[in-house]
Order: sequence, then structure tokens, then C-alpha cells
Amino acid sequence: MEARRRSSTKPVQSLKPAKTIPLEDSTKASDALPLPLYLTNAVFFTLFFSVVYFLLSRWREKIRTSTPLHVVTFSEIVAIFTLVASFIYLLGFFGIDFVQSLILRPSADVWNAEDDEEDHEVLLRKDDVRKVPCGQALDCSLPPLPPAPIVTAQKVFDEKPVIITEEDEEIINSVVAGKVPSYSLESKLGDCKRAAAIRREALQRLTGKSLTGLPLDGFDYESILGQCCEMPVGYVQIPVGIAGPLLLNGIEYSVPMATTEGCLVASTNRGCKAIHLSGGATSILLRDGMTRAPVVRFATAKRAADLKLYLEDPENFETLCLVFNRSSRFAKLQSVKCAIAGKNLYMRFMSTTGDAMGMNMISKGVQNVMDFLQADFPDMDVIGISGNFCSDKKPAAVNWIEGRGKSVVCEAIIKGDVVTKVLKTSVEALVELNMLKNLAGSAMAGALGGFNAHASNIVTAVYIATGQDPAQNVESSHCITMMEAVNDGKDLHISVTMPSIEVGTVGGGTQLASQSACLNLLGVKGAHKESPGANSRMLATIVAGAVLAGELSLMSALAAGQLVKSHMKYNRSSKDVTTAASS
Repeated sequence: MEARRRSSTKPVQSLKPAKTIPLEDSTKASDALPLPLYLTNAVFFTLFFSVVYFLLSRWREKIRTSTPLHVVTFSEIVAIFTLVASFIYLLGFFGIDFVQSLILRPSADVWNAEDDEEDHEVLLRKDDVRKVPCGQALDCSLPPLPPAPIVTAQKVFDEKPVIITEEDEEIINSVVAGKVPSYSLESKLGDCKRAAAIRREALQRLTGKSLTGLPLDGFDYESILGQCCEMPVGYVQIPVGIAGPLLLNGIEYSVPMATTEGCLVASTNRGCKAIHLSGGATSILLRDGMTRAPVVRFATAKRAADLKLYLEDPENFETLCLVFNRSSRFAKLQSVKCAIAGKNLYMRFMSTTGDAMGMNMISKGVQNVMDFLQADFPDMDVIGISGNFCSDKKPAAVNWIEGRGKSVVCEAIIKGDVVTKVLKTSVEALVELNMLKNLAGSAMAGALGGFNAHASNIVTAVYIATGQDPAQNVESSHCITMMEAVNDGKDLHISVTMPSIEVGTVGGGTQLASQSACLNLLGVKGAHKESPGANSRMLATIVAGAVLAGELSLMSALAAGQLVKSHMKYNRSSKDVTTAASS
């Protein structure tokens, strides 16, 4: 670079002249053939198989007539001669172009000479650039070209060839060799998108499996760093549909649902229509409190009981609140309930968490309390900050009975004519089906919080669309669906009771662009400025309202015998599977 900036006063040495490369003789052996090579090959190819067929036919005839095989006619002699001649030709000359490519391959000296000539031309161009000023004989307005990048021909992502620079190629080789940990690429490179691309290429080389079809471009990898996902290599596309408007508490909501199950959005949408035509639904929040339950161990069951009595004593609750609430200005301890198993104590703390789902927030508060209790109970051994008495991401009776997150009940009265015209069934049929399926059938199955038709379908679809933790659909889908004929049996009263909806509008996946857009569509994006926790509580009621619509529509389809028909029509590919399989 310095040599280009400074004017050189030294005379330019004459460059070594390029080597003269003798031209090879272009005459080919195939030029001596009377016909073009492809016609000659075709003739001998036809002759060979024709005489083989003729001789086999003749020998089969001799065997049938018991004629000695060594007795041959003139035509058979000609056929044998033709067979031998065509076989020799095919063996020696059918691949004549291939043989010529091997025999007449350029020698190493020729390749070296060509490389020298290319280097010579590059030096001449560089010398001309130095000597001729801009605006004269040469146009040097363009900067010198950078080194050509390496294009991997074997990998194609998003219909575009992957271009890997020499520097990236070195990093990929280091990751493949185990010299550079894959998880450290973001910190070492300072570029999350580049780190994902390098990790992806290294993964393909290590496994020998292609990731074509998994998109890489079009995603903000900076937004997930240290929060949502580690060691990304792309992202999965899930379609988002809209059900609604859902008329809930006098407000219309367009509910986003991310799903790959056909009919789910359409069915929920039909339920929303029935609710809207009947005057809307009402949703009530019963409880708001996230839980965390550490497990501790003592030397004796008596000492465990002493701590249990201390924690459940109302006189000590205010002190516990002061210690717990230090973790966050949104954390407000509500209750502590304990359970003993021998000398082990399980403590279930419940607290509000503002607009966040709150697992991390409440864990910090619980840790503060554990540190505080250690002074008065030095023999307490904290086994784990979570002892599954919470209970998170597992079906548990404690969540079904006590609640976790937001406890919501949602109800609506569906008019009889709407049941008939929109839902295509009757009030009596729905009430009977709900009793035998959702209540008695679930009891026969030993269901735990599963007294519903398909609450988890709607919960999971809304959770994915709005950036919630999809694994928490386990307890969030706890739901009991009730149906009853009202107004002298003309109308239908339907309700869903969901004691443990775990949602948040800040933190986690809610801050990603797509999920944030879905929250914004519902009007619950981010933290509520005036009333902390109002947005997350409203989201919980919307989830319950969507579940109500989904339960209403599916139960109606079952009662009317429409389920299989609709899924065969809308939930199956229209492609010809037989043709696809054969191709």
C-alpha cells in the first residue's frame, strides 16, 4: 500500500519476458476414421448386439434340434467374425475421447508456464497503474480488486450460493478441528450473523448433512444473544394466522396463532364469530402469582417442622416480604406454603412479577430468603432452588388446585340460533357431548387438569406467536370446559377455567421482532407504563378467550360429525402423493 502512495524515483526494472509455450499438435487419432466418431461408435454398438442376438438364436435352435454346436454355416462364421471385430473396436476405441484425454493431458511444465504467463500479465498491469496517471491512457478510477472469495459449490442456502472468504475458511477449519469452540464464535468475531454462518458451515462439514432449507438470512441474531438461544445456525419458519375478531370484555382482538396444524385457526375463527354474534365473552382474572419452591434438608424431621411453622406464622410474613421484595420493584411476595417429606422441606413461594413471566425474578427473591434463613437455621442444607413443588413445565395437581401464573375464567352465552346456523349443531347435543367427553371421559382417563377438548392447541399457538415459553403449555393448558343450557334450554352457557396461565409481555422471546409485532397487534406489547402487570394480565385473559372460542368450535364439529370431513378437506395436502413418490 505504501508503494502506491509514494512516487518512486527508482527506475523500473525490465520484467522477465513471458515464456513461449509451444502449441501441441491438435491432430487426433479419431480423425483417421471414415465416419465421425459418434457415428462409428453407433454402428459398432449396433453390430455387436445384433450379432449377439443372431448367434444366441442360432445356438438355441441347434440345441433344440440336437445339432452339434461346432457345425457352423457361412452366415454364422460371418457373425462370429463381426462379433469379434465389434468387440475389439468397442473395447479399444469406444472410449477414444477418454483415452485421448489421458494420453494428451498437458504436462506439468505447460501448467507452470501458463501460471508464469498469468503472473507476468498481473505484474504488467500493476506496473501500468503505477506509471500512468489517472485520466490519461488508463482508467484507474476503480480500486484494485480484492482477493477472490472462495465459493463453496456444495452448499446452497436460501437459493443463494454461500460465499466464504479465506479468513472465514480458516475459522471454519479451526472449528472443525476442535481448535476453536463453536460457542465462542460470537465473542471472538463480534458479529452474530457471521458467527451463525460459520457455525452452520462447520456443522455441515462435521456431520456430512446438508442444512439446505433452514434459512439463515433475514434474522436479527444480535437480539437473541445471551437471552433466547445459544449457538444458532438458522431459524425455523412457522406460519402465523389470525383468528377473530374476538369480542372480549367489550374489546375486539385479532388473535395471532403460530401453528402448522390445518383447521386450527379456521376452527378458532369460527368460535370467535359465534361469540361475537352472541354479544361477546367475559374474562375474569382470579389470581396473579408466579411460584418457585426450593427444597431444603435437615438432620431431623423436627427441625424441618420448625422451619415450616416459622414460614407459615403470619407474624413472620412481613419480614419475609421485606427480604423477598428486594429482588425487584415488581416482585411482591403473596404467600408461602410448605410441605414436608420426612426431614425434607419444600417451600412454595408465590409472588407477583409485573409484566414479566417472572421465573428469574422470583428465583432471585427466593435466594434472598434462603440466605436470610441460613442465619437462624444454620443446619439447613439447601438442596436446590427448585424442588418441583412449584411446579414448572410438568402436569401437577398443585398448579391445578392452587394456581400458578394467572388464574382466569372466561364465559359466554351463545344464542340458540347462532348454535344452529353458525355451529351447525344444537344446544342439547353440545351439553351432552361435553358431559360425556370433557368431564366423564377425562375422568375415565385419569386426566390431571385435562377436562377440555383441545385447550393446549390454542395455548401453544398463541404462545409461539407472542414469544412465550412453549414448554409451559403443559400447565398453562390446564382447563375445565363447562357447558349448560340456559334461558329455558334455548341458549348455551359455556365457560373455561384455567388456573395456571403463565405469560409475560417483557423478557424472553417477547422482545424478538416477529413476536413483538404479534404482541403489538393485541395491544399488550412491553410493560404497562401506568399499572405494572396490566399487559401480562390482559394477555392471559385473551388466551382464555381464544381457548373458549376453540373449545366451542371443536365441540360443535364433533357434535355435528364434521371433524373428520373438515380435516380431510383442509388438513391434507392436495399434491398427488403417488406421483411425488415415484418421481
